[in-house]
Amino acid sequence: MPRPKQNRKISNPPLMQGFKPFGIPRNRLSAVSLLYDEYEAIRLLDYEGLNQDQAAERMNVSRPTLTRIYEQARKTIAQALVEGKMINIEGGNVLFDKEWFRCRRCFKLIGGIENHVRCKDCTSFGNNELIPINAGEK
Repeated sequence: MPRPKQNRKISNPPLMQGFKPFGIPRNRLSAVSLLYDEYEAIRLLDYEGLNQDQAAERMNVSRPTLTRIYEQARKTIAQALVEGKMINIEGGNVLFDKEWFRCRRCFKLIGGIENHVRCKDCTSFGNNELIPINAGEK
């Protein structure tokens, strides 16, 4: 029986829920899933420019594990680009540094329920409009 996966530490979820190719209607697209830990590996290594040891430490995983996560992320993104698929960023064994929510109406990302303020484009206001992102953690 394999060892259970440890939660990967993620500083914050992405601002967006995914990406869609230009010029193809959404109902004609298939999708691939990029897990939160794969997104975080891409962010730390390619966007922030950390080396693998530094990124692995930030995510609370070993360097070989980070390499596997990163390789899977690259394959997923390449598949989406070559085959014209949507990328949904979701799920995985992750642990955020605090509670995160997304507004049901405008999809704005909110770090902590105490930081919830009325969105500029939202017509109503209340905590029932928040979707907890951390609830999907395993």
